[in-house]
Amino acid sequence: MLVKWEGIVIRSVDYGESSKVVTLFTRENGKLGLMARGAKKTKSRLAAVSQLFSHGYYLCKAGPGTGMPDLSQGDIMESFRDLRQSLQATAYAAYIAELLDRLTHEREPNPYLFQLLLHTFRHLDEGRDAEILCRIFETKMLIVAGISPQLSACANCGAEREPYAISVSQGGLLCPVCLPADPFAIAVTPSTWKLLRLFQVFDLERLGEIEVKQATRSQLKHVLRSFMDEHLDLRLKSRAFLEQMERMERMSQPDSE
Repeated sequence: MLVKWEGIVIRSVDYGESSKVVTLFTRENGKLGLMARGAKKTKSRLAAVSQLFSHGYYLCKAGPGTGMPDLSQGDIMESFRDLRQSLQATAYAAYIAELLDRLTHEREPNPYLFQLLLHTFRHLDEGRDAEILCRIFETKMLIVAGISPQLSACANCGAEREPYAISVSQGGLLCPVCLPADPFAIAVTPSTWKLLRLFQVFDLERLGEIEVKQATRSQLKHVLRSFMDEHLDLRLKSRAFLEQMERMERMSQPDSE
């Protein structure tokens, strides 16, 4: 049976001498693995459509069981060429794709996540702020993973009482009265927790220019990564490379503060 899916390639792994196993995140069926036979060959019609980050329509032969469908042909809608030509954008996109891959299950439809990934890649391709796009995506994925921090009031007592810190163990904001409940609570500025709260509900289609100070960027990253490291067993190769690249970039630039 032939089926056609709209999808984005989030992983592409060599298989044998000439083929690839391609992981798509589809609009219709969530994450799917496909066998792209002969895709490693230079003249293969599947070579381009099996490239990482490609967005298009994929025609596949699917059997009656749950085995891996064979990719027959594809029609690329967006190749995100400018994204690929930027080392920074490529590193962030690879991390975003791997994070999505690790936090989703096969064949669980989620059109919202498909749109989120598509708009994130489009903004990266346009040269928008890759770091902030990554922080927004991480915030959304914490919701998917069920570990989103409570950012509307104190997670311990429910009071709206500033100044807040953020506690990973308590699951969100801590007011001054409850701060002793977590000696390891993260000190943050109001800008940081308010941005995180905005990111939780923000529609990426409406992204405008966001100016964020370097100190706030560092706090955003520290909070989000702390929640992931504490509650999720993730060891992402793309994250290690991205962090190395970020360190080199910071060393090459003067302090903006």
